[in-house]
Amino acid sequence: MDISKFSENKLGELVQISGIAGATHAFLPNKLPLKWEWPVKLWPLLVEARAALASLDGVGKHLPNPQLLLNPLQNREAMRSSSLEGTYSTPEQQLLFQIDPQYPKSDADPINAHREVFNYGKALKLRFSDRNNLPLSLRLIKELHGILLDGVRGADTEPGEFRRLPVQIGRPPRFVPPPPQYLPDLLDNFEKSLHEEKNYDPLVEAFIAHYQFEAIHPFRDGNGRVGRLLLSITIAEWCKLSNQWLYMSSFFDANKDEYIDRLFNVSAKGGLESWIEFCLQGVVVQAQDTEKRCELLLGLAQEYKERLKGVKKGSHRLSAIVDELLISPVVRISGLEGKYGITYPTAKADVDKLAGIGILHELEGIYPTTFFAPEVLNITYKDL
Repeated sequence: MDISKFSENKLGELVQISGIAGATHAFLPNKLPLKWEWPVKLWPLLVEARAALASLDGVGKHLPNPQLLLNPLQNREAMRSSSLEGTYSTPEQQLLFQIDPQYPKSDADPINAHREVFNYGKALKLRFSDRNNLPLSLRLIKELHGILLDGVRGADTEPGEFRRLPVQIGRPPRFVPPPPQYLPDLLDNFEKSLHEEKNYDPLVEAFIAHYQFEAIHPFRDGNGRVGRLLLSITIAEWCKLSNQWLYMSSFFDANKDEYIDRLFNVSAKGGLESWIEFCLQGVVVQAQDTEKRCELLLGLAQEYKERLKGVKKGSHRLSAIVDELLISPVVRISGLEGKYGITYPTAKADVDKLAGIGILHELEGIYPTTFFAPEVLNITYKDL
């Protein structure tokens, strides 16, 4: 780690270490709350970001079925957050994996990538599941981490446990987080800060907390993904959204180098203003992008209803199948049998009808035969 990049304005201190090649020091971030004067020049951007977030929340709040937007959003977030860490999976591959999830057999097994994205989606849903009643806490953070690393590469790095070894970011190290002996004190402060009265707007506080978590880097692996999960949770809860409508990984992934640089510069140069400015710009982009996708999905739902008017037999069941496709745009004939209590020939006839009006297309080379809704897939995953 090049300590010459750390100025006198750094938000922490450099402590001497040994045992990491290419590094003589680690960075120890200041505890929260950080001493920082809110810059007046950011007020207009904050107002714009909060307005965009409120507009998105209004759209989501009035959806007849919140999963119409939530499920595609969470799938997209899982893929984009994972791609920030170099884990790539296509939408088609991921949807197929959701039908038949498996555990990888080795570190080289390509299923690792699909499982990692799948785990991220499970972790996103944990916060609002009936079985989870943990407050924002270190226990919740460890549980999220345990889900993320369930059965995948890195599972030997103590899922759900804070690290007891030093770590580095980059090889050679670009940044060295605090040595493990400093973690208990820093994490205790971090947990308390989650519940203390906020000094700034809650949206701003969520991004400060995200920086702090990444600077502490409490796990041996998976810190970026856990940090972005926690960011989604804190934005939803602190900004009092009706649900987790805003996810930032697409913006961070599209601006990956800037995301990494601005995080680093908070530590090295005290660059909180540029970090918060970057994040608020991202809120505007992501809120507007999500609202647009919602409008397109609702429009497509209406268009599907029009197409179904020309299909007489089994129209009620076909309508139910189409509603499900808007949430999860992949289907197998065998899956329809059990779900709707129909025979295989009837299920196949339903799929053929939907394919005939352009709603379903067959995924080639897949067994058992699998169909998907390409228009839903395009709205959900493609850049607009």
